[in-house]
Amino acid sequence: MSEDENKNHENKNDEQHRLRKELPDEVVPQAADDAEVPAAEAKAPAGTGRQRLAKGLWPPRVSRAQLIVAVLLFVLGLGLAIQVRSNSDSSALRGARQEDLVRILDELDDRTQRLGDEKQRLEGQRTELENSSDQAEEARKQTVERERQLGILAGTVAAQGPGITLTISDKKGAVKADMLLDAIQELRAAGAEAIQVNDVRVVADTYLTDASGGRVSVDGHKIGEPFVFKVIGKPQDLEPALNIPGGVVQTLEKEQATVTVAQAQKIVVDALRPAKRPDYAQSSSQ
Repeated sequence: MSEDENKNHENKNDEQHRLRKELPDEVVPQAADDAEVPAAEAKAPAGTGRQRLAKGLWPPRVSRAQLIVAVLLFVLGLGLAIQVRSNSDSSALRGARQEDLVRILDELDDRTQRLGDEKQRLEGQRTELENSSDQAEEARKQTVERERQLGILAGTVAAQGPGITLTISDKKGAVKADMLLDAIQELRAAGAEAIQVNDVRVVADTYLTDASGGRVSVDGHKIGEPFVFKVIGKPQDLEPALNIPGGVVQTLEKEQATVTVAQAQKIVVDALRPAKRPDYAQSSSQ
């Protein structure tokens, strides 16, 4: 190779070297990055529509206010459900027999009638007081009558009137105090106004306990069979109340006791209770 050719060759090499130096260093990597980005995006899977929907729904993005409203609605719905359930299951008449329903309805009618009569009587007394020329004398008469009525309820005075006599014979001593108490409660519910068991007057605070020898203690007084109840009230209400299916009479007969109920137009309740003076309570009208 001649000397001129060598010089030309060296000049070409120097020119190429100079061009490489003038070219910015970041041009080459930037071009490489730009070429790789579309390729990476092309390789990323797009996913199906169902997957994108599930990804958008879960995990849920719930605000605090929405969460509080949801909890309040849940509590309200739960309370309403419990209320409806309790109202539907707590009815005492569910599953009752037709005879029992008829008896309950009759008792409600009788109580309504008695309350209506009492209302009319009180209204009549008020009218008499308002129209009487001698209001003081009329008030005194009504006070005496009221005292007599309260004395009957308290057992401090004797009483008489229509009613029934309930006799329970128990030779085996199977009748207990709770059975006699059930009879008293049933009679009271049927409208009994005065009750006497053997020689003991039954009042509001009467209590019964079992005693030795098949006997029962009524307010501390021991009584034995036959247990005789003298009851003043409407006989047509008192007797059916004792004879309802599963009632007092059937319960006592299951214990092999003999039970008889007799109606009468005149029952005398003459067992008395001493009047008790309260130690602390005083009339608020004084």
